Amino acid sequence: MTKPSVFSVGDIVKLKSGGPDMTIKEVVTDMKNKPNGKYWCQWFAGKKLDSGQFAHESLIDVAVES
Repeated sequence: MTKPSVFSVGDIVKLKSGGPDMTIKEVVTDMKNKPNGKYWCQWFAGKKLDSGQFAHESLIDVAVES
């Protein structure tokens, strides 16, 4: 089942449970190149650049939160 992409590359998000602001690095797609509701995000932990994949349901838009 494909899900519409709500966030775009470059959007600033964070986990609903808290944590650092993260930048959407990539919208994950299925084999038919349709968004699947997951995103690769990146953020800085001190000076180290980290990244991870997160489900849409676990993220909030920082701009909307403010």
